[in-house]
Amino acid sequence: MKIDFKQSITLENNRAMLRPLNIEDIEALLIFSENEPELWTYSLVSAAGRENLKSYIERALEDRKANKSYPFLIIDKQTGEVAGSTRFYDYQPVHNTVQLGYTWYGKKFQRTGLNRNCKYLMLSHAFETWQLDRVEFRADYNNKRSITAMKSIGCIEEGVLRSNCASPTGRRDSIILSILKNEWLDEKKLALENKLKP
Repeated sequence: MKIDFKQSITLENNRAMLRPLNIEDIEALLIFSENEPELWTYSLVSAAGRENLKSYIERALEDRKANKSYPFLIIDKQTGEVAGSTRFYDYQPVHNTVQLGYTWYGKKFQRTGLNRNCKYLMLSHAFETWQLDRVEFRADYNNKRSITAMKSIGCIEEGVLRSNCASPTGRRDSIILSILKNEWLDEKKLALENKLKP
C-alpha cells in the first residue's frame, strides 16, 4: 500500500494532538524560535529566528507535497498550548519504511510525558494504519538526551554512521535506532502504553 501524504491526518489521545503543520503555524512557533535557539543545537537544520523558521516550515511542506514527509504541529491538550513539531520523513514505499524525527519541544514541555504520547500515536499510526515494516530514528551521537528518550520508548540501537553528514558545526556522527512492526505489535506497544502519563 502506497501512502498518500496529501491526505489530512490528525492523531490524538487525551494528552496530545498532532495536526498537519501549515505555513500559518509560524506565529505559534515563533516564541520557541526566537527565545529558545538551543532547541536546534544538534539539528541538521535550524529553525532559530523568524527567517529560519519560515524556511524550515516551507521545506517541510514542500517535502509533504512530494510525498517524502508528513510534518505535524504538536499541541499539549493539558494546557491547550502549541508545544513544538515533529514529522515522518524519508518515506520509502519500495522498502515500506519511514523515519520519525525533526522532533522538538519548547522547554516547558520537555520531560512532561508529552513526547511519549506523541511517539505512541505516531508509531501506532505507522505500524497499524499504514502497515509499515520499520520505523527508523536518527540522532546526533552527542545528543544523549534524545538518544535516552528514543531508547525509553523501545527503540533498538543499531549502530553509528561515522561522519555521515554535514552539520552547522562541522561533521556529525549519527546514531541509528529502529522499531520493527512485529516488535511493536508483540511487546513494545504495550510497554509504551504502560509508560504514558495522562
